[in-house]
Amino acid sequence: MKTIGITGGTGLVGRAITRLLVDKGYKVIIFSRTQRPDTEFINYAHWDADRQEIDITALQALDGLIHLAGEGVADKRWTTQRKQQILESRTIGTSFITSRLIQHAPRCKTFVSASAIGYYGSDKGGEPFTETDNPSSDFLGSTCAAWENASKEIEGKIRRVLLRIGIVFSNDAGAFKEFVKPTKFGIAPLLGGGRQIISWIHIYDMAAMFVYALENEAINGIYNGVAPAPVMQKLLMHTIRHYKSWFIIPLPVPSFVLKIMLGEMSVEVLKSATVSCTKIENAGFRFQYPTIGKAVAQLLS
Repeated sequence: MKTIGITGGTGLVGRAITRLLVDKGYKVIIFSRTQRPDTEFINYAHWDADRQEIDITALQALDGLIHLAGEGVADKRWTTQRKQQILESRTIGTSFITSRLIQHAPRCKTFVSASAIGYYGSDKGGEPFTETDNPSSDFLGSTCAAWENASKEIEGKIRRVLLRIGIVFSNDAGAFKEFVKPTKFGIAPLLGGGRQIISWIHIYDMAAMFVYALENEAINGIYNGVAPAPVMQKLLMHTIRHYKSWFIIPLPVPSFVLKIMLGEMSVEVLKSATVSCTKIENAGFRFQYPTIGKAVAQLLS
């Protein structure tokens, strides 16, 4: 039985990956600041990047590691202090874990790390973003670039895969849950007119992509973690309305209202980001939920 470590394993994507790994017969070690009771297939090990602390014995047992840890981008309003926390939670944590893997994890053959499509910024017109495009100069673009650069030390020593995650759709948390919530009151909000393009991915496909990258030695480098069919926000709301059994009215929410409510973070809600998944598909990955119709139908079933 192979042993896979996960940082950020108690978050939305981490929980889904853990379930999938256990179903496939792996043992999982979740690195966390908070100790929890071990189970038959899931153990918990201490790590605290800020204090430069980690369970060395747990590292020595790893055959691979999935790195997800980082402060939630949308959890709080963006102040100068909050943006610094978001940046440092990714760069310091990534540098720390990669250096410790090199020193103390001789069995570890694969490092799969999260990044995000915030790397690309807003659409400029023309073709979808691909993995070869340069990072945006805005906050998320520069943060993602620094996040990715923080694991460069591991290249040539352990196989390194970076997945630039899109907007993950799940019933448990995140954007999809927030889109669905107002429909309980008969409202389908159209944010800033609703014409912005969302590059999304179903939670199952996101977890499956991480495991696919872990298991396939030919996967190396950077891949976009998005579904094949990006969707306009108003079409997403139309699809949600279609699968609901009660009357729902579309309600435009002007951009200035979002700016008042969210501050600088409103830019991320209003921007279009059309991102290609061709590279991961060409590498053999197959989506279970490739279209917004299939994804919404499953999530609302």
